[in-house]
Formats: sequence, C-alpha cells, structure tokens
Amino acid sequence: MTTDTVTLRPIGQVVGGRSEMFEDGWHDVRAVIRLDGESFTASAVLGLERFSHLEVVFHFDRIDPADVRDEPRPPRGNPDAAPVGVFAHRGPYRPNRLGVSRCRLLAVDGLTLHVADLDALSGSPVLDVKPYLAEFAPRHPVVQPPWATRLMSRYY
Repeated sequence: MTTDTVTLRPIGQVVGGRSEMFEDGWHDVRAVIRLDGESFTASAVLGLERFSHLEVVFHFDRIDPADVRDEPRPPRGNPDAAPVGVFAHRGPYRPNRLGVSRCRLLAVDGLTLHVADLDALSGSPVLDVKPYLAEFAPRHPVVQPPWATRLMSRYY
C-alpha cells in the first residue's frame, strides 16, 4: 500500500442550510455553494446551469479525527442494529472525513451555486463539484440491506 499523502485545497464553502449536525429531513434544505473567487472566475461554471443535479464532495470538518474508528459499529449508533464496517455505511466518522452528496441545482449566480437537498453543514469546505449525469446511475438494480432502507426513509 502506498503511503503517499494527498493534499486537497477547498474550492469553496457551503453557506446556509443547517449549521448543526443531525440526521434526517434534508429534503428541500436550501444552501449555496460559494466557490473561491480568488481561484476561479465565472468561466469555471460555464454551462453548469443546464444541469438539474450536482455531486458535491465536501469535508466533514467538524468531526474530530480522534473520533474516527474503523471497527464495526451499529449504523447511527442504533443499539438494535447489527454492527457494520466503516465502508458499509455513509456516516461522517470516516478515515478521510469525506462526504459525497447528490443535490438539486436551483440556480447559478456567478460563482454562487444555489442548491437544495445538500446534506452538508453551513461552513463545510467543498472539495469538488460535478454535474450529475444520468449515465452514471447504476445500470443494474440497486441492492441494499433492509436496515439501510429503514434508516434512509426519513433522510430526504
């Protein structure tokens, strides 16, 4: 295994939406992604307004690295759920504290992207933004355990 270090520089920041972490109810939460005006010009988002959805990579910056564990644990700490490994759930206590979210793009205003359904907190550093393409959806049926379906039933 390689021991190289990867250094990432935020391209922007989430502004608005939620400022405190809690699960569920992210549907229609509105926020903006404010891209770094010192690093980018409006040409960086040219054509983005023609897409309905984005994939956003962000940093769970409020998670203390000391709290990240790789041993199996119940999803969301639910004592009734069977433990699963860190790569078998999408929680924020991940080795690199990276979040990936698919959200609706409502408007592009210069370097400000107006979004809904982005499950990142206000102030979160944004590491990348990509338009969502239907061709990247799974080609085969998505299979997941029943606990995941129950867990996500109120998320959006």
